[in-house]
Amino acid sequence: MTAKHAIVVGAGAGGLAAGIDLAKSGFRVTVLERAAAPGGKMHARQVDNRTIDGGPTVLTMRSIFEQLFADAGTHLQDHLTLLPSPIIARHAWSHGGVLDLYPDLTQSRRSIEAFAGSENAIGFERFYSQSARIHQALSNTFMKVSKPSPLALVSRVLRQHHPSSLIAARPAPDLWRALGSFFSDERLRQLFARYATYVGSSPLSTPATLMLIAHVELEGVWLVDGGMHRLAAAMAAVAQNLGADLHFNSHVSEVLVKGNRAAGVRLEDGSTLPADVVVFNGDSNALATGQLGTAAMRSVKPRPPQRRGLSALTWCIKGSSSGFDLDHHNVFFESNYPSEFNTLFHDRRIPQKPTVYLCAQDRGPNRSLNGSERLLMLVNAPADGDQHIWDKDQVARTRDNALAVLNRCGLNLAFRDSDCVSTTPSDWHGRFPASGGSLYGGASHGIWSSFTRPGARSRLKGLYLSGGSVHPGPGVPMATLSGRLAARAVLRDIG
Repeated sequence: MTAKHAIVVGAGAGGLAAGIDLAKSGFRVTVLERAAAPGGKMHARQVDNRTIDGGPTVLTMRSIFEQLFADAGTHLQDHLTLLPSPIIARHAWSHGGVLDLYPDLTQSRRSIEAFAGSENAIGFERFYSQSARIHQALSNTFMKVSKPSPLALVSRVLRQHHPSSLIAARPAPDLWRALGSFFSDERLRQLFARYATYVGSSPLSTPATLMLIAHVELEGVWLVDGGMHRLAAAMAAVAQNLGADLHFNSHVSEVLVKGNRAAGVRLEDGSTLPADVVVFNGDSNALATGQLGTAAMRSVKPRPPQRRGLSALTWCIKGSSSGFDLDHHNVFFESNYPSEFNTLFHDRRIPQKPTVYLCAQDRGPNRSLNGSERLLMLVNAPADGDQHIWDKDQVARTRDNALAVLNRCGLNLAFRDSDCVSTTPSDWHGRFPASGGSLYGGASHGIWSSFTRPGARSRLKGLYLSGGSVHPGPGVPMATLSGRLAARAVLRDIG
């Protein structure tokens, strides 16, 4: 019997995971990627003679990838060297204070007590306990299953856990207010409220269930030796070893529909490829807005611009630093965190004093500096890449504002303009059509936001969805799970 043919559009984490599972299950798999390399947002930029990760910079939820590789008949450690990070991140404030968090509860508690006193250390213990309960309640009932309705989620939680788990997993109040019940030090509220930005959202509007990220980070944080883009390359290699056919620089212009179901794709050069199923691993809004043909528009609901998650302005830098002892992951805060998100989401602009993330990619375990170092600097930005052109002067002003925040925290960066490569919301929009530059799909605002993301099955038979814009959400681990959920749906539907 001829193997069924699955076309995967997009070689991001979700598309690669779907391709691996489908190839392992006997499908003939073709992966089509418009970029020159796999990974999607897990990409690298060349700055002078150095390769710098320009997207995700840390690996969490390692077990998800270990299971993916094991199910494919191989081992994650045979493809990658993972270095456990002794520090989750180093945090600094312009108005005073430096705090390290560790993937160890006792060590983090001591650090917080030295930073903000015993009352806040006790608050951290209560916060972490709540985080663990939320993670326990939702890990297998929400994140690793097909998109549930609220009623189905309640039913699953009650079947698998004590009824008290429902109280622990309650989405209200919002994250910012919930953190106020644990921490009296505003700086700690800022630090843990940053979890909202992991899903492109505001802590003023994001459900308190995002506290579960604290538990995820305390389970361990790893650095991929050579950069996170190596993970994408390893996933692509596993897919190819299973027989998947990967094509890069291949732009899909249309999902073909025949008899009210997806029947293949048309490429930009006009050629067509028939298929039994199509897995779309891009921003789902590209389908809804006709970017892949009018026949596929009904497959998902469109996402209004006001519901987009955050974008980012990033700079990949080859330079040097002084005045502040950087770790691998560093976050620099100003005061008045709520004002920052009001500016981002309501005024639709970047504040003059933004929170700045800086990844010093030559720092961390088993790393040593050898002259210049590789840096990724990032500030959150509104997802207006389809509405606003970011000119060089605006990018330069925003970069200067970010560097000023670093200076106020004691850090000085030195680099040549030619050794600093920027990426704007307009650039992200160009890479991920119909996203507006959002790196997270829709914002996770409101208690029902988790249920509004599309699931693995689209409204069009034969067309399945994966990636950060669909259930269970953004981030490399969640996108990987989405790909596995899409493959599972395909296998259940057509075997």
